[in-house]
Amino acid sequence: MAFQPIVDCETGLPFAYEALVRGCGGEGAGAVLARVDADNRYAFDQQCRVAAIEGAVAAGILDTDAKLSINFLPNAVYSPVACIQLTLKTARATGFPAERLIFEFTENEEMADTDHIGEIVASYRKMGFATALDDFGAGYAGLGLLAKFQPDLIKLDMELVRDIDTSLPRRLIVESVARLCDKLGITLVAEGIETEAEFGALRDLGIRYLQGYLLARPQFKALPTIVMPHYLADEEDRVRLRA
Repeated sequence: MAFQPIVDCETGLPFAYEALVRGCGGEGAGAVLARVDADNRYAFDQQCRVAAIEGAVAAGILDTDAKLSINFLPNAVYSPVACIQLTLKTARATGFPAERLIFEFTENEEMADTDHIGEIVASYRKMGFATALDDFGAGYAGLGLLAKFQPDLIKLDMELVRDIDTSLPRRLIVESVARLCDKLGITLVAEGIETEAEFGALRDLGIRYLQGYLLARPQFKALPTIVMPHYLADEEDRVRLRA
């Protein structure tokens, strides 16, 4: 696993670390996921949960107050209660507080049975875990999925974040999603931030939790250092962003 922080930009501290799957030699997620199929999906999902918790604890996450966000495959969960047992056993064995777990899934994965996804979200919430919908705005379901059930967090797809400082349509879309999340009681995270201008535009829109290369690149088997940008838009920039 590699780890990348989701940063609380009001404090500069990690709100959570996302665990990102890597090959044994550091290969990217795409190369690893390409080898996942119906026959090994469940075993892979279980192994990733264990590796994420063990890796985060070994990297020092217990020295922080940060949560741990684990990506999971909804189609690998045949029963939320049964499939969580190994995760809970690993958390107990490593001393990681289970209430600091976030389970993250992406709408880029086609979800034929959205009722099943809703059951997972509801079951995890009853057990005290948070859930996050990743890549919001870029996948199969979008707002239709959100209408069926509401996760605890939504992560904006980086396509909506890219060049948001100069794109009026992107800014208006993100602003609308932020208002919607506020009314639904959902925490909004913007990911894929690569420039100080993007960072500044998102902060001007009131988005508190940000993730991206600008703040920290994923680090293999370690928790990377967060580097906060020294962004302060001048009055001309603020007028342009509101225009």
